[in-house]
Amino acid sequence: MPRRLPGVSCDDARVPRICVYMGSSPGSSPAYARAARALGEEIARSGTGLVYGGGDVGLMGVVADAALAGGGEVIGVITDFLVAKEVAHDGLTELHVTSGMHERKALMADLADGFIVMPGGLGTLDEAFEVLTWNQLGLIEKATVFLDVAGFWTPLMEHLARAADAGFVRREHLALVRTAHTAPDAVRLALEPVPHVARAPVDHDVR
Repeated sequence: MPRRLPGVSCDDARVPRICVYMGSSPGSSPAYARAARALGEEIARSGTGLVYGGGDVGLMGVVADAALAGGGEVIGVITDFLVAKEVAHDGLTELHVTSGMHERKALMADLADGFIVMPGGLGTLDEAFEVLTWNQLGLIEKATVFLDVAGFWTPLMEHLARAADAGFVRREHLALVRTAHTAPDAVRLALEPVPHVARAPVDHDVR
């Protein structure tokens, strides 16, 4: 199983890659695993590489196995802490092992050309909103797409609209938050250019 040092860049002549954030649990509905399998299959079918958290559990394992079965490139990024807990996938194209979570998230973002967010918990939300914030600040320009399985992300989208109404999110920045309902649409949107928005770190009109 290949292991590469954190921060080592892969070959420049490479396929486009999508980082998928998702739960390390399968969730309470079989719809989540079905969607994860369809996404992994679509990523492989489209000739796109998969970057993800490196585990073989929950939706993470389902997406990775589906992409591998389709002949796709699958790159995992996991911490040594989680490897010690024996949750690392042992059949990936590459596995990067980092010493901490911050390093892990930064490397995943660096390896990817876009992001898809599947249903998940606190860790999934943390990862998704970090890259959205980086896009808002202009630190990266990589699309972020929420794959809305069985309405899972609908309340979150409603909350973001309320945050904009309340003056805490610039309405134009909501364009950075894309949604899709099928795997092909999610993959397509994740590889499209990021919408052009003003990227100001502070809104001085808000007091």
